[in-house]
Amino acid sequence: MSGDTIITLPIEPPHHLRSLLMDGEESSDELPDEIGQRLLKIRAADSSGLRSSASILIHRMYATRGYLSTSLPENQSANRITLMASNGDLTIGTITIGFDSSEGLMVDELFLEEANVLRQKGRSICEFTKLAMDSVVRSKRALASLFHVAFIYAFRLRHFNDLLIEVNPRHVRYYERMLGFEVRAPKRLNLRVNAPAVLMSLNLAYCQEQILKYGGRPELSSNEKSLYPYCFSIPEEAGIVGRLQRS
Repeated sequence: MSGDTIITLPIEPPHHLRSLLMDGEESSDELPDEIGQRLLKIRAADSSGLRSSASILIHRMYATRGYLSTSLPENQSANRITLMASNGDLTIGTITIGFDSSEGLMVDELFLEEANVLRQKGRSICEFTKLAMDSVVRSKRALASLFHVAFIYAFRLRHFNDLLIEVNPRHVRYYERMLGFEVRAPKRLNLRVNAPAVLMSLNLAYCQEQILKYGGRPELSSNEKSLYPYCFSIPEEAGIVGRLQRS
């Protein structure tokens, strides 16, 4: 697949949305609504041009918060998939899925012992890295959709058990509340971004249970405060799985 669209969906009028990796907390700041409804396109960043666009977004969003960042490799490896969300020609979000292999994971640099505990238990592990959303849009649906497509790659297509992420300690509660992550190890200095990081994990079977229960039902968000009501419905998820399997 060479930048083929995985799914296109409408998103709410733009508001501020911070970097997903380090700044997940909600903000009350809003941009004017006259820009109107936009369409979100999610696709694999598997060409040099798309990966360059994703890297530019990562650099810009991390730099505004004083974090270091590195560009995505020019070529996508079999054990890493970068997704990007765009509105027209504007790249507004990106996330990279890393699958455990003989090369290991990026979380091994800081949290090898904790990752090995899961491996020794027979759990297959993956990681989400390079997560960022542009400040031109703030939409739970956009965020949930990008996460859900990454989840489909990790759980539905590759059948991994557990997801690992490194997040700023200030935003641990956000990931616990919004997606059900659990703290796996206390904070350590992440030299890749020059900021403290906490290791968190998510059982992907639990994630699937929440999608089955809440996915495609945003009307439940008044009581269910997680991102799961903004995820795709089960028929929509099945359509995405089928599309990716055929590509």
